Amino acid sequence: MNLDRSRSLQGTDRLARGIGLLGIGIGLYSLLAPRSVTRSLGVEGSEALVRTCGFRGVVTGIGALTEDPKPALWAKAAGDVLDLAALSFLLADRDHPKRGSVKLAMGMVAASAAATLYCARAQSERHAYQGGRTPDYSGRSGFPQGVAQARGAAARSGGAHPAALPSPARSPGLRTPASGSRPTSTGGVRGSDYDY
Repeated sequence: MNLDRSRSLQGTDRLARGIGLLGIGIGLYSLLAPRSVTRSLGVEGSEALVRTCGFRGVVTGIGALTEDPKPALWAKAAGDVLDLAALSFLLADRDHPKRGSVKLAMGMVAASAAATLYCARAQSERHAYQGGRTPDYSGRSGFPQGVAQARGAAARSGGAHPAALPSPARSPGLRTPASGSRPTSTGGVRGSDYDY
């Protein structure tokens, strides 16, 4: 049994997976190497904050890989906005020694936030449509004049007996041989549809 569901994923599902995997990767890097992150941004001594952001990235990344990624995507978008606020606070200092690195980080976080917000919004719209109220068709029969009128309509239309279908052996026209790609035996299993 093939359980590969990747073929049925829509574009936003694939985007959510990509966002989730990226979030897990960056989060693990922030958890395992916070000094490298703080050194590149010029905020040495803030390793605990970087680890917290890394943990948030891993959790929201795992959530984005689930069947319903909406809550994790909205949480990641909110986290990205918080990260942008913290980075803009660093950028406000004109004498900050790593302004170039902070600008680069802001650009990356802004792109991540934009993609995450787009994906979260698209997922919310899709799931709202799928989770909406199902119309009630219980009062419909499929017969425009009702079931009582449909009963016996074929018999009333042309006579007492409906027309019989012709036998395939007596029907006119050319016969085509059976395709060779169809199996003719199931290896001795009786009662199979393929035993002729």
